[in-house]
Amino acid sequence: MIAVITGDIINSRQGKTEVWMQPLKDTLNQYGSEPNSWEVYRGDSFQLLLSFEKALIAAYHIKAAVKQTKEYDVRMAIGIGEIKYESSKITESNGSAFVNSGECYEELKKQTLAIKSTNNKLDQALNIMLSLSLLTTNNWSSTVSEVIKTAIEHPNKSQKKIAQLLSKSQSSISEALKRGGFDEIMKMNEYYQNNILQV
Repeated sequence: MIAVITGDIINSRQGKTEVWMQPLKDTLNQYGSEPNSWEVYRGDSFQLLLSFEKALIAAYHIKAAVKQTKEYDVRMAIGIGEIKYESSKITESNGSAFVNSGECYEELKKQTLAIKSTNNKLDQALNIMLSLSLLTTNNWSSTVSEVIKTAIEHPNKSQKKIAQLLSKSQSSISEALKRGGFDEIMKMNEYYQNNILQV
C-alpha cells in the first residue's frame, strides 16, 4: 500500500513562478527523487509518490513550504491504494493509489485538502478533520508557515533549537506553532497513522 498526492498551486499565474517553484521542489525532494517519485507538470501541477504513513504530514509540509509566500496556496488530494505499474516517471505509473488520488483531486471544490482510500468510513472521518484544520491552515501567515515547515523537517528538535535555526525567540516559535494549530495537526497525523493500517 502506498500514497499518491496530486496537487496544484493556487494563484500560480500571479507573480513569479520561481517564488513558489523552488520551495515546492525542495520539499518534494525530501520524499523522493524526480521523476520516479515526483514530478511537476502542466506548469503548476505536481504528483508525489510516497509511503502511506508519511502522506498526511507531507501534505501539510508542502502547504507550509508554498505558503511561506503570501500570494500562494496549494490544493491537494491524497490517494491511498496499490501501485500496479511503476514507471521511471511517476506520471506514467498507475494503480488504485493513482486512481483514488485522481478521483479525489477531481472532486476538490472549496476544500483544498482531501483523502480517498478504500475505507469510506475512515475517509469520511479524516475529511471532516481536514476541513476543520483548513479553517486554520488556509490562514497561515508566511511566518507561521516557515515555523511549521521547520518543525516538520526537524521533528526531534526542541522549540529552543528551532528558534536558533530561524534566528527567532523561543516565545515567537511557540506562538507561531500555537497559531498554526501544529499540535492538533500532529494529533490528527497520529490518528491517521493508527487507523490507515486498517485500509
